[in-house]
Amino acid sequence: MHPTPGQHSSQEKVTGLVERVTFFNEENGFCVIKVKSKSRAALITVVGSAPSINPGEWVEADGRWVQDRDHGLQFKAESIRTSPPSTEDGIKRYLGSGLIKGIGPVLAERLVGEFGDRVFSIIEEAPRALERVEGIGPTKRERIKEAWEEAKHIHKIMVFLHSHGVSTSRAVRIHRTYGDQAIEILMEDPYALARDIHGIGFKSADQIAQRLGIPPDSVKRASAGLSHVLLEATDDGHCGLPEEVLKEEAVKLLQVPEAVVLEALAEQIRDNRIILDEIDGEKTAFLPHLQAAEREIASRLARLVSGPRNYPPIDLEKAVSWCQERTGIDLAPSQLDALKVVLNSRAAIITGGPGVGKTTLVQTILTILSAKRLRCLLCAPTGRAAKRLSEATGQEAKTIHRLLEAQPSGRFGRTDRNPLECDLLIVDEVSMVDVPLMAMLLRACPPSAAVVFVGDVDQLPSVGPGMVLRDLIESCIVPVLRLTEVFRQAAGSDIIRSAHAIRQGAFRIPDKAGRSADFLFLERQEPDTILATLSELVQRRIPSHLGLDPMRDVQVLCPMNRGLLGVRELNGRLQELLNPRRPGEATLDRFGFRLGKRDKVIQLENNYDKDVFNGDIGFVERVDTIQHELTINFEGRSVNYEFDEVDQLALAYAITIHKSQGSEFPAVVIPMAMEQYILLQRNLIYTGITRGRKMVVVVGQKKALGLAVRNSRVNKRYSGLLQRLKGSRRSDGSD
Repeated sequence: MHPTPGQHSSQEKVTGLVERVTFFNEENGFCVIKVKSKSRAALITVVGSAPSINPGEWVEADGRWVQDRDHGLQFKAESIRTSPPSTEDGIKRYLGSGLIKGIGPVLAERLVGEFGDRVFSIIEEAPRALERVEGIGPTKRERIKEAWEEAKHIHKIMVFLHSHGVSTSRAVRIHRTYGDQAIEILMEDPYALARDIHGIGFKSADQIAQRLGIPPDSVKRASAGLSHVLLEATDDGHCGLPEEVLKEEAVKLLQVPEAVVLEALAEQIRDNRIILDEIDGEKTAFLPHLQAAEREIASRLARLVSGPRNYPPIDLEKAVSWCQERTGIDLAPSQLDALKVVLNSRAAIITGGPGVGKTTLVQTILTILSAKRLRCLLCAPTGRAAKRLSEATGQEAKTIHRLLEAQPSGRFGRTDRNPLECDLLIVDEVSMVDVPLMAMLLRACPPSAAVVFVGDVDQLPSVGPGMVLRDLIESCIVPVLRLTEVFRQAAGSDIIRSAHAIRQGAFRIPDKAGRSADFLFLERQEPDTILATLSELVQRRIPSHLGLDPMRDVQVLCPMNRGLLGVRELNGRLQELLNPRRPGEATLDRFGFRLGKRDKVIQLENNYDKDVFNGDIGFVERVDTIQHELTINFEGRSVNYEFDEVDQLALAYAITIHKSQGSEFPAVVIPMAMEQYILLQRNLIYTGITRGRKMVVVVGQKKALGLAVRNSRVNKRYSGLLQRLKGSRRSDGSD
């Protein structure tokens, strides 16, 4: 007898075939399934938690019956155990559910029709026999066999992780990293997860460790905690941390006595896993690779600037005159002065805001040196920045990673042993370049070449560790050419005028919704009305006004990820407006968001194997639920992702201003409200506004925009680069 509404029964058991998986959360294993049981005519709704669950599996669930107010009678399971199906009907559902890559419902039907309930043993023990089935050849047969083996191992890892209270969504990546030894490695050192697997942090690894019996006050745990604190600091742009700050943060994270942290720190220093260095009179802890990168930047720049000029003699007056006749470019006096310095220096920095002629100066340098048959290479940190540089100069520009020939292993083909082939290297958008990447770039620069760094020091610093451009300028190790004159063509743009006013803290917010050719401020007070106005702008007003594609040409830039006006919320809303789900079209649900054909996405990390890098934006071309693949088009190049690699992607209808660095969009919309006050800074709003080419619209509260303009504070980043640059300058004997 089943309970009446509102009544709770005693512990019971439900067994049967999983007919349908209504919901499954890969992060925590929570599931809602429909079970076909011999004991009841109607399907049973079972709610509980499992490492994985698939249609066709045999399920045993222990729990209680409950009457849910909204969903009716349900079986609330305290434990769920699954086993492979044994009936032909169950096997068809199981194989056709997408569990094994390459097998969909049609092929599952054929396999069961040919082999009946022996199909699993055939796949495992006699896979060649699969070729008797229509649609399966030698290649397909091998893939099915490999996918079956992988699915078995992954399920084992999922069960292990789930039993230790952590997310199972990274199981495939763990298996790919460690192979069949995954469980053994984790049993021996669970903290390896945090070091080796992207997306799995110290806390998840620590959960496993504690369940495996590693004491909370063990030195092993404290050592892992110290490394984690330093690694987390790099996410905030730090290259290191003062020793006292590191100790305090580790004690707070681990909740152990300071003596344990001190013992672990001493061990880490002894093993060279952490290096202590004196920076500005303060003992600072570094991860070895970051300290080495800072030292390499300083030493290589010092050697570079101390070398002789590498260009042949150039008559500047004749060269400029010839260049003007050839290109029609007429340089201003400030640009002529800068050109003279660049042509007489082994290294130089060209900096300044939008519209001051940085690109014009670069074009002139390239024209003059190319005429002398000198080899010039151009690069920028992102694909979009490199494309802009190519369009502006008429010469090929590559991303830094592609220029250095990044390899799937994460190493680079171009190093000091195989340097770049050039006489001049021009690096654009240097404000985005972090310490490790700058070290790699300078390592690959040939000893005889000159380098020109181009960038806007008033923009946000790099997402990665360090403030390379700012430190280079402050160190005075190379000549700094700051262009300030806004040229006539650019001066007609309200975007550029507003950006320069913001940079100087002199921007006057209009009393009313100011309207001009390319810059618009719409005052809205409530987050709901800001959101409604933003949606209308992106979907209709801007596209119709400028003839733009709302998906490809209009970009929403947010100060932060969270909140009603954050990236996450806005992406969900804009996806529904611009690319609603279409009946019958395949989609993929992962990590709290849905991906379907045409969706706009952004890459979140460097993937050397796919030749796709952090910040690259693309569009979904295909979702293949049988092959478990997603195809993304990045600037005309199609790239395939396994379903388990989707955590490298996020929706990109809205992105953070930080992620937009180096990019330019036809139209930009920026929501601004006091709920974002923690991040409202001058360099943030300045960077956001300078991303727009044809139109920029700021929607929100005047108070929030005013706060951002007035707040010129730059967050401190712990780094030793500036001290090392100054030290290399002194040791070189420079003034």
